[in-house]
Amino acid sequence: MRLGSAPFFVLLMLVLFAPSAPAAPPDESDDRLDWWREARFGLFVHWGLYAIPAGEWNGEAVPGVGEWIMHNGEIPPAEYAALVPQFNPVKFDADEWCRIAADAGMKYLVVTTKHHDGFCLFDSRHTAFDIMATPFKRDIMREISEACRKHGLRIGWYHSIWDWSQPDASGERFDEYARVLKAQVDELLTNYGPIDIMWFDGEWIPEWTEGKGRDLYEHIRRVAPRVIINNRVGKGRAGMAGLHNPEENVGDFGTPEQEVPGRGIPGYDWETCMTMNDTWGYRRDDHNWKSAATLVRQLIDTASKGGNYLLNVGPTAEGLIPQPSVERLQAVGAWLRVNGESIYGTQAGPFDRLAWGRCTRRGERLYLHVFDWPADGVLPVPGLLNDVVGARLLGAAETAQLRTARQGESIAISLPVRPAGEMPYVIAVDLVGEVRVVRVPICPQADGSVVLRAVDAEVIGHTARYESGGGKDNIGFWTDPSDAVAWEFHIERPGRYFVTMSQACPVDTAGARIRITVGSEELTADVRPTGGWSEFIEVDLGEVALDAAGGCVVRVEALSRPPLAVMNLRSVTLRPSAGR
Repeated sequence: MRLGSAPFFVLLMLVLFAPSAPAAPPDESDDRLDWWREARFGLFVHWGLYAIPAGEWNGEAVPGVGEWIMHNGEIPPAEYAALVPQFNPVKFDADEWCRIAADAGMKYLVVTTKHHDGFCLFDSRHTAFDIMATPFKRDIMREISEACRKHGLRIGWYHSIWDWSQPDASGERFDEYARVLKAQVDELLTNYGPIDIMWFDGEWIPEWTEGKGRDLYEHIRRVAPRVIINNRVGKGRAGMAGLHNPEENVGDFGTPEQEVPGRGIPGYDWETCMTMNDTWGYRRDDHNWKSAATLVRQLIDTASKGGNYLLNVGPTAEGLIPQPSVERLQAVGAWLRVNGESIYGTQAGPFDRLAWGRCTRRGERLYLHVFDWPADGVLPVPGLLNDVVGARLLGAAETAQLRTARQGESIAISLPVRPAGEMPYVIAVDLVGEVRVVRVPICPQADGSVVLRAVDAEVIGHTARYESGGGKDNIGFWTDPSDAVAWEFHIERPGRYFVTMSQACPVDTAGARIRITVGSEELTADVRPTGGWSEFIEVDLGEVALDAAGGCVVRVEALSRPPLAVMNLRSVTLRPSAGR
């Protein structure tokens, strides 16, 4: 949709002839990212004019996230401009925002300087559509930058490449707009002291190319050599998990959104951004809040795979962070005050899978994050070859050591009675020497059944991937029918097994034919409609015979091209036949 412009949207084209910011030699050393890798946890803030309508226009709810109301509601710029004289957030207190973030255990803050609607929360020489045109007339970015430094937070600016307010931001005159874009980036990098992060968005528009992104990246590095820049400065998030081809695409870190990549992004820096409810910008009708325990699990899941967690708040038009967000941040901060050493500065855990939780590591210490406390009080750590020096529950006395025992290629830790509360608990395990692990095959449960979960699968191909977080625990994005999913497992005795799978698929894309190979036998079935991608059903696939004990492979593949995606696959289960 091409949007017009309001009369007061002024582009001061003198910028085209203004001298560039002083150039500085780029610092190519990798230590620019050291503080960011240590931090692991940051606050994302989406705030702007859209907080005033808060999801409604002319008395009616507009579908979608709050900050997209101008686009989704097809509001002309001249009408949207009527919000400017209404924007007077008299309860905004940058010091309070930063105190809330610091108390939550966050180490940096990224705030929207300009979202896709084009309104700037800072005093810009290059447009009149900014904070100085409002009754508030205070430079939000100046107050936030000063408050961040007071509270020891690193500073990040979000800035949109897309701009609905400017007619030059699409089509043949885009290069004129791009000059203004670059000039505003210079303002953000030079008017507020040292800035740590430039976080771009809106790069998907066709006018923005990888070449333009590389030019802007290199310009920023000349202006501010120590700043780190996300991969949305170019086209890098077009591929899986927000990192298309790190060797060809510009940017310092990948940006998966609303998901934790199932295996992380090994070998590359990445950060996942998440909402606490369903929207980024404030909507007064969005009360679908994640629990504090869910947020802590997402933070752990992200850190366990080597990533950073950028958690969002959407302040109100008055400038207040909503109370449900504050309460959840307080709870996360309380958890981190006890368990922070298991998050900050850690690396991805060494295990492919842990049925009961996640693992991070620092040197010769593992941090075992227990989501599901074992009923028998014994925590198995499969495939850990190291001898154990000691193990303790974080928050307990240093002398309160837990008993450990070796069981073949695994370690068993005897746990105390489960502490109260929903939050995950952390066991710190000190090892002898560098961490050494081996992959332990999936084995039958006590009743002889074999449960092959999505998290344990090997994904073969380019589109399908494991999804986790936000209630997801499945193979999804299976848009290429040549992709496949496979598991290796071990059975103790031969026999006949019933095979079922847990799958989800909307009605309008169901019907793909699949083949399930179990050892030397094959079963075929049609993917069934379930009503949605997160509505799972158990489907009986048939019966197979496994003629020998030992290793076996299950493989699931598509036999036909689906309308959109093959399915979301949560698990395949083999249950012994009663007559085996």
